[in-house]
Amino acid sequence: MVLNNNKSTIVGLVLLFAFFVQYSLKLEWTWLFQLQQQEMYKRWSGLFLALFIGFQWLLSLTRTVKKWKSRAMGMQNIHKWLGALSPLFFYIHSMGMGFGYLLLLSYIFFSNTLLGYFNLDVLKNNSDALFKGWMITHVALSLVVTIMMVFHITMVFYYK
Repeated sequence: MVLNNNKSTIVGLVLLFAFFVQYSLKLEWTWLFQLQQQEMYKRWSGLFLALFIGFQWLLSLTRTVKKWKSRAMGMQNIHKWLGALSPLFFYIHSMGMGFGYLLLLSYIFFSNTLLGYFNLDVLKNNSDALFKGWMITHVALSLVVTIMMVFHITMVFYYK
């Protein structure tokens, strides 16, 4: 495993660790916490998080749409760096992980984020089975996060 050349993985792990430290120790910035209690802030920060998740799907499109394949390598780098920043994006929306399905959504989101940090560039393994297994797992978790996010947005707007 090589972390020296994978700065996005290092940044991501630090941000993920920082998120869980603040969550576990219940550390919070009062001004941000008060902001996160406001309905409009929650909706706008949620929109930002939803757009971020939607944008991350562009990598899949660049890999599968023939006329976009030339952009796949550049998009992969953007995808990794945005993934590294995902704990920060989540933190901006919520300092906590929620309850019930929101807790499950948070766990899956962070599990997929962690899986993304240990991508095949970090693992330095050319095994086809590992590539397929890693890719299937990452995409499947991404699908689950996306579906649960749409459900969450639907519930927020339906019941408010």
